[in-house]
Amino acid sequence: MMGERTVAQEALFYEFSLERHVPADHLLRSIDRFVDLSELREELRPYYSEVGRPSIDPELMIRMLIIGYTQGIRSERRLCEEVHLNLAYRWFCRLGLDGAVADHSTFSKNRHGRFRDSDLLRRLFETTVERCMAEGLVGGEGFAVDASLINADANRQRGHTELPSDASGRAVREYLEVLDDAAFGSATPVAPKAVSPVDPAARWTAARGGPAEFCYATNYLIDLGHAVIVDVEATTAVRQAEVTAAKRMIERAHDRFGLWPEKLAADTGYGSAEMLGWLVHEKGIEPHIPVFDKSARTDGTFSRDEFSYDAKRDIYLCPGGTPMRTSGTPVNNGTTLIYRASKHACSSCALKVRCCPKEPQRKVPRSIHESARDLARDLSKTDAWLVSRRERKKVEMSFAHLKRILKLDRLRLRGPCGARDEFHLAAAAQNLRKMAKLIGSPKPIVV
Repeated sequence: MMGERTVAQEALFYEFSLERHVPADHLLRSIDRFVDLSELREELRPYYSEVGRPSIDPELMIRMLIIGYTQGIRSERRLCEEVHLNLAYRWFCRLGLDGAVADHSTFSKNRHGRFRDSDLLRRLFETTVERCMAEGLVGGEGFAVDASLINADANRQRGHTELPSDASGRAVREYLEVLDDAAFGSATPVAPKAVSPVDPAARWTAARGGPAEFCYATNYLIDLGHAVIVDVEATTAVRQAEVTAAKRMIERAHDRFGLWPEKLAADTGYGSAEMLGWLVHEKGIEPHIPVFDKSARTDGTFSRDEFSYDAKRDIYLCPGGTPMRTSGTPVNNGTTLIYRASKHACSSCALKVRCCPKEPQRKVPRSIHESARDLARDLSKTDAWLVSRRERKKVEMSFAHLKRILKLDRLRLRGPCGARDEFHLAAAAQNLRKMAKLIGSPKPIVV
């Protein structure tokens, strides 16, 4: 007689191995080879008390955060649930089958305390760079830099013309602390049209072409060889702050890792005279960057590039052959020299109607960094510059991966410190995934 079983017959003994149940080609198994947290407890020791109840293992929290950012799990509450249920996540966290998972509130307490005080997440990112260098994935000959806007956790419809007097909270305190920072408050004297009361450091911007949003900018400095992220910096969402971040990242990569690129590839936003002068004259780096130049005229008169410069005599020659000299006194806050032709020569010149029809004499401005701009123009005519223009797209691909795969298109944490934490973790996750992809598969599982 056929019937339905009404009593579950469970086995008395089970033989179960997490090691056997995690596939050899699983992403976390590949990443695990490159996660070294051996120095973690020693770095955090000063921030823990020697008495009281035992704390949550910091290595467990870091491993859970790595899972969250490599797998695109944005909610920490959901992350705890996934680690509790997923065998591969338990294996990566060294929890076994019955290990307790940390509560989601623990992340917030440690992030705003021990992790931030010790700059642990910055150090975690740097360990991934060091490992990439050890594996031969960072050549250091050429870098690319760029920035991408990430929406802040702020409602665009609740902006104010100025910060309300009763605004308070951690994000507001962090905003006040960075008012004089060149990457945030002092990046530009232009006041934003709207300020968020919950995250005032986020910049109101419509730079992406759609409706204006409150955003931060994540800045990447990548090695052109394998697109490894060498440094990352959080800034407010304005171009001046992004240029400041580029300088900081280049100097920090040299101080921290001993990397000094021969060339830097970037878009026109980094092609200002001051930036090019800094790269060429102070750092000795070839700028594979289009020159930011608005000297071309559209009214039919001669543009500046039609005046030839004689470096030996430090003069310009106008199209009519008249020399133009400078007094040597810089203007525009000491950034520009003005070269003038004589009024007598201009008044009798047959080309005056095409040169300066409304002025008594022609003036030509020249940046004090013009030699660096000329070098950038000369480099733009080489084959190496064409290669750099193609390779710098790798940094844009990193941003696409950040938003589409890791799902970091909107921040969960508020304030400049929250943005830094998220950007450091995301960049570390991208470097770990990069190593897992480029370096051979791990050894087969031994059963």
